[in-house]
Amino acid sequence: MAYDPHNVFARILRGELPCKKVYEDEYALAFHDIHPQAPVHVLVIPKGPYVSMVDFSKNASDAEIAGFFRAVGRTAERLGLDGSGYRILANSGPDANQEVPHFHVHIFGGRRLGAMLPKS
Repeated sequence: MAYDPHNVFARILRGELPCKKVYEDEYALAFHDIHPQAPVHVLVIPKGPYVSMVDFSKNASDAEIAGFFRAVGRTAERLGLDGSGYRILANSGPDANQEVPHFHVHIFGGRRLGAMLPKS
C-alpha cells in the first residue's frame, strides 16, 4: 500500500489539523485519541511517511526506529502509566482494523484492561 500524504495523521504533522499533544521530538508525535477507548488513550506516530510496522522496519533509518520507540516509552512515562501498567497496540491492515494508513501505536491505560482478545 502506498503512503497517502493526505491522511489525517500527515495533516496533523503538517499543522493543518489540531491535536492535544502529549509528547513531541524530532522522531515522533504523541497525542490524545479523539475517540478514547480507555481513560488514557494516546497515539504515537513517527514523523516519517510509513504505512505499517513492516514499512517502518524496512524503510526507516536506525535513528528513526530507535527514536520512535524511545518516544513511546517517554510518552507512557509522561502519562504516569509506568507504575500501574499500560498496553501498546499497533493495528496493521484491514483485518486488524487499521483506520489511518500511517503507522502508529496506541497506548492504553488508566484502568485494568482485561484480556486483549476474546476467547473463542
